[in-house]
Amino acid sequence: MSVMDDFSSWKGFLANKIDQAMEQGMSEQTISNVAHEVGDYLAESVDAKNDEEAVLRELWNAASEDEQQAIANTMIKLVQNQGNTKD
Repeated sequence: MSVMDDFSSWKGFLANKIDQAMEQGMSEQTISNVAHEVGDYLAESVDAKNDEEAVLRELWNAASEDEQQAIANTMIKLVQNQGNTKD
């Protein structure tokens, strides 16, 4: 099973990679820039595997460059905060 098959798996994978980047001293701005690049790649090259990814792709493709950066930053916050909220 790929991390792209399930949105919860994708969020966990992303959270783990962000934590690793921060532990290695990567700045928040650099992480944000990388998240934007990953968003571009996913929107252009990877088929959506679930409904959430399909919605994110549609939002990404409809957004301006600044809006895409906001989406990338929001995804970072989403996965960083997932451990701080109760379901």
